[in-house]
Amino acid sequence: MNLVIDWGNSSLKTGWFDGVELVETGHFNTVSALVQAIGLSADRPLEQVLVSSTSRSADVIQQELTGLPVPVHVFDNQTPVPIKNGYDTPHTLGPDRLAAAAGAAGLFPGRACLVLDLGTCLTADLVDPDGTFRGGLIAPGLTMRFRAMHEHTARLPMIDNPLADANWPDLVARNTRDALRSGVLNGLGFELNGLIEAHRHNWPDLAVLLCGGDGPVLRSRLKEPIFAVPELVLTGLNRILRYNVETIHTGRPADWK
Repeated sequence: MNLVIDWGNSSLKTGWFDGVELVETGHFNTVSALVQAIGLSADRPLEQVLVSSTSRSADVIQQELTGLPVPVHVFDNQTPVPIKNGYDTPHTLGPDRLAAAAGAAGLFPGRACLVLDLGTCLTADLVDPDGTFRGGLIAPGLTMRFRAMHEHTARLPMIDNPLADANWPDLVARNTRDALRSGVLNGLGFELNGLIEAHRHNWPDLAVLLCGGDGPVLRSRLKEPIFAVPELVLTGLNRILRYNVETIHTGRPADWK
């Protein structure tokens, strides 16, 4: 089986794959906890590992994962990928953005894809029908917007759980907490729908994919059809891993799905 690891600033997210099938995901706060969990998975023959990280260098990753029983591959801007990269500065492109794009192109071959990743930042990236990553935009994410208003003003409170009361805020709010919620949630919803509409104008057959931790918060506010793919980055990492393994073994990549 393949294991892919998305190593963030404070935690590690994992995906076990049998071929293209995602068997199980995991979430770990420490590397030692991850290594221990892998050691306890004797029923899963581990064949290949690919790690993507925006917070660790390749040397650090290799050093911290020396306890794994198989070689560890690190995904960086030199790693071959099953899509074309049209970014002007590929060395500055976050591996999570490229992995999500590869995952989207594999799920919807021959279609333009808009990948909306709602994490710490909002990213909206386009893959064209030929499988070329065209680029996209980066904007503040949901929590970052609340924090910016709280930290850059004297009296505005921090909103930690904007949907704690389970209702969507009105455009015309009647108290400060709801005004903050409305500004961020409705503003982000309008922003996303505007992006979707603009891209659909250029690509009528556009597939819109939603991922990231805040995806479920905005899902119901977006213009259909929307494909919610929470594990899109892991799916893309597995596709990249399989592409590279096949290239190494045969000297040429297979027609990956």
